[in-house]
Amino acid sequence: MPTTVLIHLSGEDPVLGEIEEIPAPGDTTVTVNNPRRRDGKDLPYIDGNVVTVVWPMHRVTFVEILPTAEEEELIGFVRE
Repeated sequence: MPTTVLIHLSGEDPVLGEIEEIPAPGDTTVTVNNPRRRDGKDLPYIDGNVVTVVWPMHRVTFVEILPTAEEEELIGFVRE
């Protein structure tokens, strides 16, 4: 099941996309499906019909793993 992530690249805006596996500490690349900007628009430096991109890990600053809709339903706002 793909995981939606927000990948922060050195010197670039964050990239939203899906990955099949969370990168392990020893991985040298990260493969992202359906890369796009946070607002859903195409990335200006990638051709519009590209569906998969492989970035070297030395370009990745950090990766945010976004919750799925099911996880958001399980944990809601709690007010005491």
